Amino acid sequence: MSFFIKGKQVNGVKRTKYATDKNNKKRKLNTKAKNSKKNEEITSSEDEGLDADKTADTYSSEDENETAQEKKVRLAKLYLEEIEREERNRLEDKYVDDTVISRRLKEDYLKETGRLRLTVAEKYKSVDEEQIKILKSREQRNTITCLCLSSDDKYVFAGSKDGAVVKYSLTSYKKEGIIPFVKNPTSEKPLGHSSQILSIAISSDHKFLAVGTKSKEVFVWDPNSLKFIEKLLGHKSAITGLCFKKDSNTLYSSSEDRTLYIWNLDEMTYIDTLLGHEYIIASIDTLYKDRLVSSGGRDLRMWKIPEETQLIFNGHLGNIDNVRLVNEENFVSSSDDGQLCVWSMLRKKPLCVVENAHGIDPSNHQPYWVSALGALVNTDLLASGSQDGSVKLWKLENNFKTCKLIMEIPVEGFVNCLSFSSDGSFLIIAAGREHKLGRWTTVKSAKNQIIVVPFLKA
Repeated sequence: MSFFIKGKQVNGVKRTKYATDKNNKKRKLNTKAKNSKKNEEITSSEDEGLDADKTADTYSSEDENETAQEKKVRLAKLYLEEIEREERNRLEDKYVDDTVISRRLKEDYLKETGRLRLTVAEKYKSVDEEQIKILKSREQRNTITCLCLSSDDKYVFAGSKDGAVVKYSLTSYKKEGIIPFVKNPTSEKPLGHSSQILSIAISSDHKFLAVGTKSKEVFVWDPNSLKFIEKLLGHKSAITGLCFKKDSNTLYSSSEDRTLYIWNLDEMTYIDTLLGHEYIIASIDTLYKDRLVSSGGRDLRMWKIPEETQLIFNGHLGNIDNVRLVNEENFVSSSDDGQLCVWSMLRKKPLCVVENAHGIDPSNHQPYWVSALGALVNTDLLASGSQDGSVKLWKLENNFKTCKLIMEIPVEGFVNCLSFSSDGSFLIIAAGREHKLGRWTTVKSAKNQIIVVPFLKA
C-alpha cells in the first residue's frame, strides 16, 4: 500500500517532503551522512542514495565549483545543441541554418508561455486513403476506450474493456507488446490489470506510462519494456482521466469519486487533492503551465494550481464528457446534448457553440452524442467523433469565435478517442461497437480497432 506524507505549502501548493530538487536532495544526504548523531528520519530511497556512490558526490562538487552564470551558459549550450540535432533529424540535413534554430527557439518560447497561434487548418485538403492503416489485436476483442501517443509519434498505446493495454509501432504498424488482463493479480508486482481500462497517458520523456482502471487504481508502467513500476492508491472509484503536464513527470488523475489528484512520479508520491466538482469527473487535460481543465456533470473548471483557485464555466445543456485544451488560454468541450463549445479563460460563456455537431439520431430524434474530441495544440484545428459514421475536422476562425467544418472522415461505430500526431500529419482514431463508458447502444456492424488516418496538405 502506498505511503504518502504531506509537507508544507510552497507557492500555495502542498508538497510532499520528497518532492525536492535533485541537487538539494544530494546535499541533504551528504549532510546526513556527515552528521550521524542527529536522529533524523531517512527513507529507504535516501538510504539507497547514501550508498549510491561517488558519482553523486562528483556531480555535487562540480555544481559547487560552478557559478550560476556558468551553469546558465552550459545549459543554454546543451539546449541549443539538442535543438540543432532535432532539426537536423527533421530536415534530414547535416547543416542547419541559424534562422531555423532562431524560429524554433521563438516557437518553443511562445508555446511554453501559451501565446503560440499557428494557422494550419486551411492546409488540410483530404485524407490519404491509400495510406490508412488499421491496428487490431486479439487481446482487445472488446471496445477500445482510450489511447495515447508517444511524443515522438512512434508508438501508440491503447486500452480496452478487456483490461489489456497494447503497444503498437507507427513505423511497422505492428503490435510491439502487451500488458495483459490478469484475473488474480499479485499485490506487489502485478503482471497486468484486473478490470477495464478507462484512461491512459504517457510522459513527454517516455519514462512513465500511467493507466487508470475501473477498479480505482492507477498503474505506472515502463512504456519501453512494459514492466510494472508502481501502483498509485487513493481514489475511491473508477479512474476516468489521466494526463501528464508537458515536459514534466507531474501526473493528474480524475475519478468518479469527484476528486482530482496530483502526483509526482519522479518520487512516486501523492502531492495534493483538488475538490469542487459535484458530479462525476469525465475528462481532464493540461499543457505546459500549472493549470488543469476538467469536466464534470454540466460544469467545466479551470484550476490554477499555484494560486489554489478555480474558474467555473457553464453553458452545456447536457453532461460534459470531453474537454481538450487548444492552447493555454482556450479549450473546447462536448457533451451528450450534441453541442461543441469553444471557450476562453477570460469569459464565462463560450466563444462559439456548434449545435448538433454530428446531426440528429433518426431512431430517437435526439442529437448524436459527441463522444470524442481531439485538438492539434496551439493551432486552429479540431476533431470530433460520435456514432453517426464520421469523424469531423473543424477550423477555428475569427479569433476562435466561429467554427467551420472542413472535412469528414468515414468511421463506422462509436468514436471513443482521438489524438493528432505532434506535427498534425495524421490522426489516430479509436473506434468500437460501444461507447467507452457503457453499453446503452451497440453498433453491431462496427469493428473494435484503431485507425491511423494520414492527411494530404496543400
